[in-house]
Amino acid sequence: MKSDIEIARTTELKKIKQVAEEIGIPRDEVENYGRYIAKIPDYLIDDEKVKKSNLILVTAITATRAGIGKTTVSIGLALGLNKIGKKAIVALREPSLGPCFGMKGGAAGGGYAQVLPMEKINLHFTGDFHAITSAHNMIAALLDNYLYQNQSKGFGLKEILWRRVLDVNDRSLRSIVVGLGPKSNGITQESGFDITPASEIMAILCLSKDVQDLRRRIENIILGFTYDNKPFTVKDLGVAGAITVLLKEALHPNLVQTTENTAAFVHGGPFANIAHGCNSLLATKMAMTFGDYVITEAGFGADLGAEKFYNIKCRKSGLQPKLTVIVATAQGLKMHGGVSLDRIKEPNLEGLKEGLRNLDKHVRNLRAFGQNIVVAFNKYATDSEEEIELLRTHCNELGVGFAVNNAFSQGGEGAVELAQLVADTVENNPSKPLQFTYKDTDSVQQKIEKIATGIYGASIVTYSSSARNLMKQIGELGISHYPVCIAKTQYSFSADPKIYGAVNNFEFHIKDIVINNGAEMIVAIAGEILRMPGLPKEPQAQHIDIVDGHIEGLS
Repeated sequence: MKSDIEIARTTELKKIKQVAEEIGIPRDEVENYGRYIAKIPDYLIDDEKVKKSNLILVTAITATRAGIGKTTVSIGLALGLNKIGKKAIVALREPSLGPCFGMKGGAAGGGYAQVLPMEKINLHFTGDFHAITSAHNMIAALLDNYLYQNQSKGFGLKEILWRRVLDVNDRSLRSIVVGLGPKSNGITQESGFDITPASEIMAILCLSKDVQDLRRRIENIILGFTYDNKPFTVKDLGVAGAITVLLKEALHPNLVQTTENTAAFVHGGPFANIAHGCNSLLATKMAMTFGDYVITEAGFGADLGAEKFYNIKCRKSGLQPKLTVIVATAQGLKMHGGVSLDRIKEPNLEGLKEGLRNLDKHVRNLRAFGQNIVVAFNKYATDSEEEIELLRTHCNELGVGFAVNNAFSQGGEGAVELAQLVADTVENNPSKPLQFTYKDTDSVQQKIEKIATGIYGASIVTYSSSARNLMKQIGELGISHYPVCIAKTQYSFSADPKIYGAVNNFEFHIKDIVINNGAEMIVAIAGEILRMPGLPKEPQAQHIDIVDGHIEGLS
């Protein structure tokens, strides 16, 4: 079989205005970024049409280093639904340069289920990430300048919360000192970098309803606290308008196409382990305006992306998914069953059975949200029929739908079984209203503990002294009603990435709290999770090159 990039390169693309026109977007409303990419203005969103569309969430079992293929399944499901006569659109997040040049090599799907042009989507795309990075760092520069220019007046901040961001995995920038050298270089102070997908600006862009809401949220960003414990915000800095200008174009959803030329909206890119892990609200609603079925994904396993999709994105937007698809692979389940990474391609029914406990825990959690559930088995060439039948029988016993997904090797045809099951389930089993994990009126501590004990399986939650002080401060600020976004490892229900499977009765430690007042959520940092990843021993960048005018090494 051809590589992902070979398939992408040999797919004949339609002009993006034709793709837009086929789903009902007027040609005059398409702002081209080249021949095959466009921005679509957010005013085309029709809330009445949104209410009639069927939103499907794709999530997964707990991530493993073997990969799960959630994006491939999401795209494949949209292709399969179009094959059976449904008008389906996929809405995804944008890839980050950090993982593309680090571990992953790309995040545009795989095989014959990709969004295209994959090289541009995986690299600079429409410049959204650059705009977010620039806006975030512009605030940092303006804040430092304000402190420098007003120090003679006695103004200063007791604590500065605003760090910098960069869309590169760079462990050396996690903690830095700025303002070194002569006094004209500014005030010497500690700072640091997070990766752009963890930026509060990223979360704000993905949760904003329109440009006015974007500006309001930017104004409310808390940059630090004065010596009399009052929050100092972007509004106090007086630059919200300028930052909004930097983000004005980035706010509009991006339209691209799949390997079968169907429409796809790719917009926003927060990670689910260190941020809320969902594509932009505007892109989801735009897709729902023009599609009868909309497939969206939330990052990593259901304990992270799906939980945040329901408790943050749906809570704030009123969106109600009709069904959730949970993606599983034999290799991933075997890893959760204790099989080593170098043996997961070998048949191992006992390891697979043991790993099913991870799937079962995710199914229980999704049912607690009131969701109808379908399990999609993402098939690899090494999977045996005996393994597939074991999982099919197990899902039947659980009372959840099961289908094999072959979209990677067969495109839409390989996802017809899954698509038909999803359509039949949506049309014949009315969805229930979402049941959130916690109430708005719960304290931040109650929200954290309901997620940690109810979703993850922790027996006790502990807090650092700084986390406790910040929770108290949040109460004093009157923002305890914000939802909670827990940042933790994607490889385990616990905060320890080495504990696979379906671990229960563990201690869950909250190391720090970050107030995202503009995004209107509280980020609780658990264990040793880092908001600026490092590069692996052999970065994917070593395999990315231009050969005879073609990019190689992206996937």
